[in-house]
Amino acid sequence: MSTASVWPLRAGSAFELAAALGYDGVEVMVWADPVSQDVPALRRLSQGTGVPVLSVHSPSLLITQRVWSPDPVVRLKRSVEAALELEARTVVVHPPFRWQRRYGDYFADLVAELEERSGVAIAVENMFKVRPPGGGRNSRVSAFRPSIDPTDVGYRNYTLDLSHTAAAHMDALELADRMGAGLTHLHLADGTGAPKDEHLVPGRGTQPCAEMLERLATRGFGGQVVLEVNTRGARRTAQRAKDLAEALLFARFHLGQ
Repeated sequence: MSTASVWPLRAGSAFELAAALGYDGVEVMVWADPVSQDVPALRRLSQGTGVPVLSVHSPSLLITQRVWSPDPVVRLKRSVEAALELEARTVVVHPPFRWQRRYGDYFADLVAELEERSGVAIAVENMFKVRPPGGGRNSRVSAFRPSIDPTDVGYRNYTLDLSHTAAAHMDALELADRMGAGLTHLHLADGTGAPKDEHLVPGRGTQPCAEMLERLATRGFGGQVVLEVNTRGARRTAQRAKDLAEALLFARFHLGQ
């Protein structure tokens, strides 16, 4: 379970809910939450709850451009270091923004170098287009370089996010096929096709969540499936727990567990 799934609560609540509901581990979303940036604190949370950190989401969002460092190269390197300290096998990262030209030119080589040196899989995530400021209702542009589809470049490891495929109106199963054996990380969520990142509980949108999981299970998928859902509308802890329990049950059922 991604720690982002309990926002606006902090990472500590994610570890506690993951333990209570029986999740296998957590993905730490490194962002404005100070706890998510504090590796020793995360280690203590993991040890105290018995919930391992399985992956680290590098601070790649617009709102996290100064978390750890204003330099995106430093942020990615620190994410790999955090993964090593927390014994997580995967780092999730977004492609460079279009205006990050120097970083964009170096990004593919940087990812390959860090993977080779650390043994940590750096799984580059698919994204979606957004409406530009002042743009028309149907106007959409990519904020990412060279595109929203990481297979346009080619990496050793990919993260497939099903909320992002919904927002991008991309065929998730076709994208999974293009990723091939490089698909090592799945962000399981749903979406309706609205032009925004919905991160619905799987089964509540239009994405082929069940078919994707069943296909992965059939193919002997050895990567990680991470529930990254939006529960900020939950008014009570019980409702948030209910949504996260439903998402976990959905995943395990369709993975044949």
